Amino acid sequence: QVQLVESGGGLVQAGGSLRLSCAASGSIYRINAMGWYRQAPGKQRELVATITSGGTTDYVDSVKGRFTISRDNAKNTVYLQMNSLKPEDTAVYYCTTDANTDWLFRHTYWGQGTQVTVSS
Repeated sequence: QVQLVESGGGLVQAGGSLRLSCAASGSIYRINAMGWYRQAPGKQRELVATITSGGTTDYVDSVKGRFTISRDNAKNTVYLQMNSLKPEDTAVYYCTTDANTDWLFRHTYWGQGTQVTVSS
């Protein structure tokens, strides 16, 4: 099994910054892609950013230029640096990883979620 532990959420004023962290642990053979989703009240869960094992990144249009996803493979950790935050960014943020626990078993794992609230 793989466990994901998130940190860094909180309350911030519009225009401020937060950095989310998510560390993977457990029986890890290989971590492939990692990413962040968010879900605001009354809305569908939205893919915010992804990063491949090779470092290729992708973002939803609404956060381009403001958010940066990165990873530290030695620490099995993914980060989301969020700058110029807007009230519309308020949501529960979930990290996710596509990981192998052995040669054959590949699965998607989810963190517990961390609340990000941006006040106007």
